Amino acid sequence: MIVLKIGGDIYQKGLSSELLKNIKNVLQQNKLVIVHGGGDEVTRIAEKLGKKQVFIRSPGGIRSRYTDKETIEIFTMVMAGRINKTIVRWLQTQGISAVGLSGIDGGLLKARRKKRLIIIDERNRKRIIEGGFTGKIVHVNADVLSLLLESNYVPVVAPIALGEENEFLNVDADRAAAQIAGALQADTVIFLTDVQGLFLKNKYIRKLLVSDAEKLLPEIGPGMDKKVLASVEALKAGAKEAIISSGFAAEPITTALNHTEGTVITIE
Repeated sequence: MIVLKIGGDIYQKGLSSELLKNIKNVLQQNKLVIVHGGGDEVTRIAEKLGKKQVFIRSPGGIRSRYTDKETIEIFTMVMAGRINKTIVRWLQTQGISAVGLSGIDGGLLKARRKKRLIIIDERNRKRIIEGGFTGKIVHVNADVLSLLLESNYVPVVAPIALGEENEFLNVDADRAAAQIAGALQADTVIFLTDVQGLFLKNKYIRKLLVSDAEKLLPEIGPGMDKKVLASVEALKAGAKEAIISSGFAAEPITTALNHTEGTVITIE
């Protein structure tokens, strides 16, 4: 059982025939759930619609989108609509039976809305702001995915969750993939991105224990820090291994699974 997270950078360039064929080959021996991002596309569409996007930084250095009411509506439209259905269409070109859904469908992802956010402002000071429409995942309805997987469908999940008041909530795609991987007790969760793996001080890190990954988090740059954090969360939730690797390599999933490419993070 594999959970595959496809980054927005891969979506922007289009799923390559190499990646699509590799997904098809991997499916011959594995069940697969795909979770996708697409933040850059959300930003592009939002700004076309005249809605300027605001990004904030947490005290831990994690950068994220500030999601107000208008932004969550655009986010939902683009993520669950344009991006999700385009990925499903690409998979169908290879004869892969894919089903697109968001965390709203079947109550797949339940989240708790963040009422307040602590951020670091442009003067490097801590501030408390209204939480907007972002959430922390508190429950994954794995039964929805299991039903599809048992019928040989590939679920393609957009990172939108259902809040406690039945509102749409923006949840980070990497962390959504992590929670799904944990709920399904996945053998592997793979985060496909536009780089080879984790680099620290110009050194390519091939393998990490989860305890070391946690210690290194403050040293890891924006973007990659979320993937390492999500890897840690996935392993603590029950996944057996997490791999961060390039979606543009030859046979990207196979090489990640074989540990010939990417950064592998394990419990021990």
